Amino acid sequence: MSDAYIPSAAPDFTQLARDVGAPPRTLPQTGVPQPGLIDAPLELQREVEQFLYRQAELLDGKHWQAWIDCFDEGGVYWMPVTPEQTEWESSPSIFAEDKLMMEIRKGRVSHPNAWSQAPMWETNHVVSHVALEAVSGGEIRVRSRFHMMELRRDQIRHFGGSYRHTLVRDTAGALRIRLQRVDLFNSQATYDYVLQVWV
Repeated sequence: MSDAYIPSAAPDFTQLARDVGAPPRTLPQTGVPQPGLIDAPLELQREVEQFLYRQAELLDGKHWQAWIDCFDEGGVYWMPVTPEQTEWESSPSIFAEDKLMMEIRKGRVSHPNAWSQAPMWETNHVVSHVALEAVSGGEIRVRSRFHMMELRRDQIRHFGGSYRHTLVRDTAGALRIRLQRVDLFNSQATYDYVLQVWV
């Protein structure tokens, strides 16, 4: 039998650090994002979540008009090139569309000869991390995360990022979109063809 020493317990690394005079290890506390959320009623949280989920379902089902109707009359869909952008009037954007421009895009992709809508073109959205940031002056500001998979014939592309919604209520009390900002995580990536519809 070997007389090799077998320790009876794991070393006490905390005590060892004290013995050698090592400074205590702490995780850096700078740059940690703050939640910035509000304590919203559960009914409002659920209503907003269901609204965003329905918007995604409308896109995946190609119900273009119903999706456009989610916006109020002054609504804007905006996809900036970079997260640092703060406006779309004097800076290039991937999308910057009011309801009139949305209607024009709907007419183009709905045309019988629209090659981008050929068979074997589908999308699938997953929306998550829905968080209410503020409720003030009739507006509800919401942030969320999304992932979209796009299938075109035998090719699959992935798009991910964050949504920022500014929501208002119409005269009937239903939620409508005043502004939807879409920040793509992979907006700087190269693609064989441009986006044809909203993400």
